[in-house]
Amino acid sequence: MSADWNPDQYERFRDERSQPFFDLLELTRPVPGGRVIDLGCGTGELTRALHERSRAAETLGIDSSPAMLARAAAFAGGGLRFELADIAGFAPGAPFDLVFSNAALQWLPDHERLLARIAGWVAPGGQLAFQVPANADHPSHTVAHEVAREEPFATALGGYVREWPVLAPERYAELLDGLGFERVHVRLQVYVHRLASTMDVAEWVRGTLLTDYERRLGPELCAAYLARYRERLLAELGERAPYVYTFKRILAAGTRGGAWRAAMM
Repeated sequence: MSADWNPDQYERFRDERSQPFFDLLELTRPVPGGRVIDLGCGTGELTRALHERSRAAETLGIDSSPAMLARAAAFAGGGLRFELADIAGFAPGAPFDLVFSNAALQWLPDHERLLARIAGWVAPGGQLAFQVPANADHPSHTVAHEVAREEPFATALGGYVREWPVLAPERYAELLDGLGFERVHVRLQVYVHRLASTMDVAEWVRGTLLTDYERRLGPELCAAYLARYRERLLAELGERAPYVYTFKRILAAGTRGGAWRAAMM
């Protein structure tokens, strides 16, 4: 299997995945003539909306997936550009008026340290806004990890099971306040996705979480893993058409105040 993301698989549920982005965008203010960064920009279409809505002079979208950025290139221009970069190792040369991230930070560990580092990228009076999935307790996710612990997958994965670093909503509120952000807004929101059938849940998760397992398995084992996952998921959720997939997400935003207490890490 390729180590890269599959944009076609990810965008099978484009409308459903887009709604949290626009809800998060509603928590921000325009920054006319300012600088914006989108951490984990994906295929770039939503970053274009971020650039236009924020009225920024310059917006940078970064992503670690060459396949995603190949799609994003079509949306570049007019002050919007894209760059291949990993959030974990990214170090901007100057602060931004808006640091924005939609469904990307969950791929990085240690969110307390991560947020302290990202806070250092926000200019005084600037904004930080991020959204992370909080659905790790749903069978769509728990079954994926359970199958990874089964043989022959456990041996092939070297015992690897994806850890989930997402914190409780109240902890993000405490962290943002402690980092000197004002007008902090943090909420847990449940999105209701009416999918065609239970098996569409497997296709949804294959575009995100399952990529972490698929990239570590060869083609034959990957196919066996997906078949076992679908079997276990169907047994857990039942065969329903349509299927109502409830998905929890945390949306958080704040403005860096004058008495900023965070140190760049």
